[in-house]
Amino acid sequence: MTLRIEIEDLTKHFGEIKAVDGVSFSVKKGEVLGFLGPNGAGKSTTMKMITGFLAPTRGTVRVCGHDVITDPIAVKASLGYLPEGAPAYADMTPDGFLRFIADIRGLTGAAKKRAVDSAAERARVTHVMFQPIETLSKGYKRRVGLAQAILHNPPVLIMDEPTDGLDPNQKHEVRTLINEMAADKAIIVSTHILEEVHAMCTRNVLIANGKIKFDGTPHELESISRYHNAVCVAVAGVEITALTDFLNTLNFVSKVETLVAEKGVRVYPKEAQQMTIELSQSIRDKGWQIDSLYAEHGRLDEVFRTITMGDA
Repeated sequence: MTLRIEIEDLTKHFGEIKAVDGVSFSVKKGEVLGFLGPNGAGKSTTMKMITGFLAPTRGTVRVCGHDVITDPIAVKASLGYLPEGAPAYADMTPDGFLRFIADIRGLTGAAKKRAVDSAAERARVTHVMFQPIETLSKGYKRRVGLAQAILHNPPVLIMDEPTDGLDPNQKHEVRTLINEMAADKAIIVSTHILEEVHAMCTRNVLIANGKIKFDGTPHELESISRYHNAVCVAVAGVEITALTDFLNTLNFVSKVETLVAEKGVRVYPKEAQQMTIELSQSIRDKGWQIDSLYAEHGRLDEVFRTITMGDA
C-alpha cells in the first residue's frame, strides 16, 4: 500500500503550552485511521497542521509526497478537509456553496456539475440544496461540510468529528460512506465517540496531552482492557458462593466477581487468555446447566480512561 500521509516529530507550541508534542505516524492508502483523544488532547491542532491551516513549531508533514511547508498548494489539492464545526457561508445555499468550492478547486463545465451532483448525492443533501445554509439543522450543515470535502474526489480525507450533531440514521449513512471511500483513499477521522472505533476505523492512534499514547488496531486497543476475554456466566440452580468457589479452583482462572444484575459471575482468565470452551466444559462436567455464557472483547471506555488519565 502507498503511503499517503507521513508525519514526523510534529510539534506545536502556543507560548508555554505544548498543544502537540513530537507526534509521528503515517497513513496508507486503504486505511481509516481513528484519531482518538479527550478534548484538548491536540487532535484538532494536529489536523490543522496536516492541512496547512497552522504552521508547526517543529516537524514534518507530507501529503502524497508533498511537504506542507514547501509545497502547500499541492498538499491542499491532494486532500479534502472537514474541519470542526463545518464552517460555511450562512447566506449561501448548499448548491451555491458547493459550486463556489468547485470553482476554487478548478472544476468547470460538465466536470463541475458532475462533482457537485455526486457530492450532494453521497452526502444526502440533495433535497436541501436551495435552502439557505443558516436555516439548516446542525446535522445538515455537517453533511454540507462533508460534501465540500469529497467534492474533488481527493486521495486523502481529513475529517474532524464527521458525525457530530447527526442522529443515529445519519451517523450510519456517514460511516457507510466513509467505509465505501476507504478502498482508494487514506482517511483520518478525529473523534471522541468510541463506538466509531469499530464502525469505520481500521487503525487507531490515541493522543493525550499532545503525545501519542497508542497506535494499533481496534482489537489491539480492546485487548488492553482488563475485561478482555473475561467470561460472564450464569448457572441454573447453583448458589453463587458454590459457583465462585468451584471456579476459583480452575487453573486457568485468575479472579471471579459476582454480577448482581445478571445473577451470575464474571470470570477473569490468567494472562488474558481465551477460556470460553474450557470454562463451559468444566461447568458441564459438574453436571450443571448453563443459563447464559458470553465472552467480553474489552471495554473501550475503560481503556480510554486508563491510557489518557493513567487510571489503574
